[in-house]
Amino acid sequence: MSGMRVAGNATGMDINQIVDDLMSAEREPLNKMEQDKTGIEWERDAYRDVNKEFLELDNLALDMKLDRTYQSKEASSSSGAVSAEAGSEAGEGRYDVEVTQLASAAYNISENKLSPSDEEKIDPDGAVSEQFPDWTDSGSFTITTSEGDETFDIAEDDSLNDVLQNISEAGIGVRAFYDESADKVMMERSETGNRMDGDEIQFSGNGSDFLTDTLGLNNEKGGEDAEFNYGDADFKVTSHDNNYSINGLDLTFNEVGSSTVNVTNNVEGAVEKVTDFVDKYNEIIEGLGEKLNERKNRDYPPLTEEQKDAMEEDEIEKWEEQAKKGLLQNDTVISGALTQMRNSLYSNVENNGEFKHLSEIGIDTSSNYRERGKLEVDEDKLRDALSQDADSVKKLFANDGEDNSKGIVRQIEDTISNTRLSIERKAGKETSLNQSFTLGREIVSLDERMLNFEDRLTTVENRYWDQFGAMEEAIQEMNSQSSYIQQNFGGGMM
Repeated sequence: MSGMRVAGNATGMDINQIVDDLMSAEREPLNKMEQDKTGIEWERDAYRDVNKEFLELDNLALDMKLDRTYQSKEASSSSGAVSAEAGSEAGEGRYDVEVTQLASAAYNISENKLSPSDEEKIDPDGAVSEQFPDWTDSGSFTITTSEGDETFDIAEDDSLNDVLQNISEAGIGVRAFYDESADKVMMERSETGNRMDGDEIQFSGNGSDFLTDTLGLNNEKGGEDAEFNYGDADFKVTSHDNNYSINGLDLTFNEVGSSTVNVTNNVEGAVEKVTDFVDKYNEIIEGLGEKLNERKNRDYPPLTEEQKDAMEEDEIEKWEEQAKKGLLQNDTVISGALTQMRNSLYSNVENNGEFKHLSEIGIDTSSNYRERGKLEVDEDKLRDALSQDADSVKKLFANDGEDNSKGIVRQIEDTISNTRLSIERKAGKETSLNQSFTLGREIVSLDERMLNFEDRLTTVENRYWDQFGAMEEAIQEMNSQSSYIQQNFGGGMM
């Protein structure tokens, strides 16, 4: 009889509705647990979002420690003969470059057309023995380049394309192909320059006559180094490639000719890096300050799935916008991190450079107290500081010292690292298992309680049905007895 469903015929009661109403009341604690779990998941996600913001600031902090951020150089060329890029070590000034020869790749082309006539073309996919009647298998041949050597054999049923493909795929820096329009084979080095004594593509072995006699590859050309004068004609430089690095400059040679390369300090690039860092810092303290001060709206608890089913999508969205307020209200870890970062930005950095405080390079705290200590940048003053002594600006941000000699960015990095670890202990990462962080363990505990409670609800519901079933049976029996008495009593009267 346990859990028996009855229709309520005897009592005339809607038993299904009565049980549903009773179970709805019984289910309230489970709904509360579901809402609590949703709230914890929201809190977990809110903390993880904070860690993502701190990571973005940490990535920008990395740039603030690099020499190239403050000492980046810009190179411009007066002509198309030379393109140039300047590294941070390149000295400012003018550099005269004259390209007298471009580097070229060695190549070898068939001396004559390979087909007997224009009307009778060879088939590059046909067997070599059939396409070249004068060819005889006289053994293997070897091709040697600066990248190594490889020996090749030709089988009777190999085609010309098979042979050329094998050469191209041998890993010795040679491309070989047959062009039907020219009716010739081209063999060329993939690298430019004069890298070997003699030819750059060398043939040897008994079977090399297939290359020289059959294919007519007898006249290598190219394979020359780039040549340029640096500064004046007495400073001649050669390069296997049309690229060369000298004195912190990366030069690319485009054509024969002269060019003047000017190298200047790229102050604008440094200004952009610093302002990007300040902007991200301001964005974080503004956003987190609002979250810390945001009050919980207790009139909007998280919705249960049952409640969501009864609402429109936009209603759910508006409700949850209110319900998610105050998730990080007065959080001590986050507020402590913001305080530590503010203290770092306001502190003096003892170093052997020109600048000890951010205000000396044009970075000050906003005078508007409502902006919670946001920074303002005087870009002109920052440019002057970078032009005057870029290395001292770097020391102010990134000095590798201890205590009050540690650069501002390094102090902030320490704060970010400690804060992110604290948050991860509480909220984990995307890849963390629930058991490894505090909020995750709370979720696991709630899941177990909800599962146990659902089992209890099943027991309670079955008990209700048993009780109503028993009541229905009792009333039905009473009705039967009453009917029997009435029938007998009525029969006696007649």
